[in-house]
Amino acid sequence: MNGDDDLDLARRRTIVTGALLLSNIMAGMDGTIVNTALPAITSDLHAIQYMGWIVAIFLFGMAVATPLWSKYGEHKGNKQAYITATSLFMVGAIFQGLAPNIVCFIIARAIMGIGAGGMNTIPFIVYAEIYANLKQRATVLGISSACFGTASIIGPLLGGWIVDTWSWHWVFYVNIPIALVAITIVAIFYQNVKKQAAGKPVDYLGASLLVVSLILILVAVQLIGTISSLIVVALAIIGCGLLYWMVRVDRQAVDPIVPSRLFTNHELVLDFLLFIIIWGSFIAFIIYIPMWAQGILGLSALLGGMTQIPGAFTNFLGSELVPFVQDRLNKYQLVSIGAFTIFVAFMGLMIGGQHSPFWLLLILGAFEGFGVGLVFNILQINVQTDAELQDVPIATSMGYLLRILSQTFMSAIYGVILNHSLLSGIQHAHYHITMGMLNQLSNARTASHLPTVLLPEMRQILYSGYHNIVVTALVLIIIALILVLTMAVKSRRQIG
Repeated sequence: MNGDDDLDLARRRTIVTGALLLSNIMAGMDGTIVNTALPAITSDLHAIQYMGWIVAIFLFGMAVATPLWSKYGEHKGNKQAYITATSLFMVGAIFQGLAPNIVCFIIARAIMGIGAGGMNTIPFIVYAEIYANLKQRATVLGISSACFGTASIIGPLLGGWIVDTWSWHWVFYVNIPIALVAITIVAIFYQNVKKQAAGKPVDYLGASLLVVSLILILVAVQLIGTISSLIVVALAIIGCGLLYWMVRVDRQAVDPIVPSRLFTNHELVLDFLLFIIIWGSFIAFIIYIPMWAQGILGLSALLGGMTQIPGAFTNFLGSELVPFVQDRLNKYQLVSIGAFTIFVAFMGLMIGGQHSPFWLLLILGAFEGFGVGLVFNILQINVQTDAELQDVPIATSMGYLLRILSQTFMSAIYGVILNHSLLSGIQHAHYHITMGMLNQLSNARTASHLPTVLLPEMRQILYSGYHNIVVTALVLIIIALILVLTMAVKSRRQIG
């Protein structure tokens, strides 16, 4: 009888794992398919100046929601948390496809982001629940990476084909059947193992302070260069003040949203810091290279999306390489190699400049993907091994939160950099080039309607914005390299 129970348990675990892996497919597909469609979206909704918001609001929703979903799962169960989060993700996708203007689109994208915060992080917590054996869990994480990578490869091709054949609205609807299948399977086959925080008081004050503080800080970053600097500084100061208040509140809370004990673990803090810097850097490549291919090189949405494919393959390769080399190299050496390949990708863009050919973008994308895959796998493993056993779920959630926060804030900053460069270029062109024309230029389908004589000047203006973004991302990856190489040398000396 016990044998039958064990078989049933193993069968249920396999089925649930398959359903949760669908989250990786949706996440991987959404990231690349939406990036491919961005030029068409901004052109149709006249929203190139809102590029920062389009990207940042989704990541921001994920960031703010991540610790809340984690706590929701601890109080109500991860089953309910996953189903609710994935349902929100699906609803957001539907209303993005139906959005008649940029305001409705951004609101729907925020809803989708909030859902994604739980849909993407709860599975990793569930894996820790249902796979006590670390080897089995590592295997599942490898499969998870493969699913994400495969979806990332399909996303650009599917997104480019959908945009070129129908319209950008349809890229959001592909998530609906996948989400429905995942929700149905989890609802039927997954049983909550335990509710860690059942009966404990909810830290509503800490949660509220976290959400409001992050909103104020993000808005301050996004408004740089558009309103009075005093207002920006005031919002940032108030946001940081509320964040500090949250830290003080959580020190006294029975079940804090963000436990302060995580930040007394120096190894764990370093893992978090590397996640923050590297993820803030490479997000620039993911967002803007498809736009570079379309706006600067004048290629189709399909070819723009293809710039993401080499990186999707090498991301998986870098991730799968870790188990074979981690016994020979320490984590700092591995992260150094990964960060260096990302550095090569950005340096290649700097050297190639405005006239970088399409094939070069593909090669540089392969370098970027390999570096990200290598860094993610080794840091993800170390976040869980550097944390105390009781803190593995919290540390996993916090690592995800900090990655998303980094991408959120840097996406907003990259958007500000782009807007400033475009407005400066328009001013120097004595306003015979408009923001509307640059909107058209960013989409290969509408660029053909622009005056041919103005195309070189418009591409130069667009390139100046992309160039400044690359410089910023390059500085970040250099900082990460200096930090991790210093730690690698220090670690080697200690061993010696």
